[in-house]
Parts: sequence; C-alpha cells; structure tokens
Amino acid sequence: MKIAMARGRLKGKQPKLSPAQEAHLVKLHRAGEHTGSKLAELFGVARSTG
Repeated sequence: MKIAMARGRLKGKQPKLSPAQEAHLVKLHRAGEHTGSKLAELFGVARSTG
C-alpha cells in the first residue's frame, strides 16, 4: 500500500460532495435554515453524510 500511495494509485472511496458543495451544505446547516434530513434530500446524500 505504501508503494501504491507513493505512486498516487491508491484511490479509496471518492467523496459524495465536491468541496464547494460541502461548504454550501455547512453554511446552510449553520444558518439553521434547514434540518439535516432536508439538507440530505437537497444534496442527494444520506443523512449520515450531511
């Protein structure tokens, strides 16, 4: 695994949200405008992701 990581071939699971989407989700959550369930629905992810 160390060799694969050094060569940049170790991928792993890709994130569901882009960094911009994640920042937007956090902003909405902190503003208290939506519930966690509603945010998950809006972004198309599971509640545990959001």
